[in-house]
Amino acid sequence: MEQYVTESDVRRIAEYARIGLTEEEVASMTVDLNSVIETLKPITEYNLEGVEPTFHPIGSLSNVMREDVEGESFTQEEALANAPAAQDGCFLIPSILGEGGDK
Repeated sequence: MEQYVTESDVRRIAEYARIGLTEEEVASMTVDLNSVIETLKPITEYNLEGVEPTFHPIGSLSNVMREDVEGESFTQEEALANAPAAQDGCFLIPSILGEGGDK
């Protein structure tokens, strides 16, 4: 199998993505990435001259979202009914910043 990506490349990519890899993982990832590239190699054999690039499989479709229509919603009591904790009509969640404790 041809080598498209080296272990050095994998280390640089991992560092850029802030992913810690062991030497064994670097070696394994190098083999895996080269295998993926080798699998996709037949795509390069297609004659794509004159084919315009598309950014959506359905061509010029620009908005695939439905209309935002207001509907029925929960009451505050219904929304809080299954909450593990509530206080003053709000969800009570553990603090993740500051001095700790529930906020």
